[in-house]
Amino acid sequence: MTTVERTQVFLLPDLGEGLSEAEIVEWRVAVGDVVTVDQSVVEVETAKAVVDVPCPYAGRVVTLHGAAGEVRPVGQPLITIAPLDGGDEPAGHATYREEERAGSGNVLIGYGTGHGTATRRRRRPRLAVAPEPADVGPTGVAAGAASGDPAPPTAALVISPIVRRLAREHGVDLDTVRGTGPGGVIRRADVEAALTAPAVRLAAVPDPQVGSNSVGDGDVIVPLTGVRKVIADKLSRSRREIPEVTIWVDVDATGLLETRAAINAATPDAPVSILALLARICLSGLRRFPQLNSRVDTEAQRIVQSAGVHLGIAAQTDRGLLVPVLRDAQRLTTAELAAELAATTAAARAGSLPPARLTGGTFTLNNYGVFGVDGSTPIINHPEAALLGVGRIVDKPWVVDGQLAVRKVTQLSLTFDHRVCDGGVAGGFLRHVADCVERPALLIAAV
Repeated sequence: MTTVERTQVFLLPDLGEGLSEAEIVEWRVAVGDVVTVDQSVVEVETAKAVVDVPCPYAGRVVTLHGAAGEVRPVGQPLITIAPLDGGDEPAGHATYREEERAGSGNVLIGYGTGHGTATRRRRRPRLAVAPEPADVGPTGVAAGAASGDPAPPTAALVISPIVRRLAREHGVDLDTVRGTGPGGVIRRADVEAALTAPAVRLAAVPDPQVGSNSVGDGDVIVPLTGVRKVIADKLSRSRREIPEVTIWVDVDATGLLETRAAINAATPDAPVSILALLARICLSGLRRFPQLNSRVDTEAQRIVQSAGVHLGIAAQTDRGLLVPVLRDAQRLTTAELAAELAATTAAARAGSLPPARLTGGTFTLNNYGVFGVDGSTPIINHPEAALLGVGRIVDKPWVVDGQLAVRKVTQLSLTFDHRVCDGGVAGGFLRHVADCVERPALLIAAV
């Protein structure tokens, strides 16, 4: 058996729910390097996160399928590994097989260390790698130009056919785009940044037959790609499939704020946020009204109530709205909830959450009050059945014991899937949440 016959090809795995491709950010290895089982070999960016991909094979790197900035579809070759000299099978292959049976410890969501059943997709055409760029000084100007000598014209460094197509469709001159990839390679994010620049003007000539959907000169185009496309698809599906209803109530949150202040005064090393207290209240409500912690299985014509509460927290990030999930949140104490929420939202904004943390929620808590708004009719995070929204907390006149007073008031809104319950259940849940916000002692009595 020849070495070529004994090479192992690792295919790009499924990196998360609804993700069909990933962009190569940076290779961790080079051709000729020796790798071990589960060694991280490449960093890729999906529509949801930036993740390191471990290779399930050990041996010597023969081929890297794709360059930095190139988008690879799931199921296509990512890296080829050959055995080390003198072996009848790839080095570490037996170890890989053993780990495949036991379950490797370095596995991404959606795939195990075995990938023989990976879905085959149509191959995309490969483009030749552009030549190395000219030496560039600290100002980004070619060395010859910096000294006054005329610099020879160079073509834009574009490897990915998707990047070329995106630029072509939106009339972006790639020669004017600054590449942020290794060696100045232009990535998809660079083209998207050029499209959203305030002064962008399109070179493409609109087709008069397109009608009202045509692009005019000077129009700003925001491509529906990446995380924006994932959000659009999910929200469209939610509105298309879920008969949602929104109910709301104004509540006096003065007692909740006082309770938080008392907790933090008693435990200054483990501060508790308002969001953590609201999460605790939601968990109490879902224990009383488990119908809202469910999903509708339309194919099987059934409602599935989840045993655990996998609490989603809507977080606004530079990459768009993400909903990281705290699995089995009902098992956490209030202090643990606060710590986990702080760490999770920080990781979401930094883009370091793995895809597994962005899927599988059963109920979502959305604090849109941080945007300075009072109310909302949010769209349910499909396939969940309910979402609680919280508006800003502001001073308002409020009647207390028959007397007018200034209190800390907020609005709570519950959007729910009318298929899983009727108004009585939804109203009961929202009223329980409102009562606990106004009188936190009720929460303690219910725990």
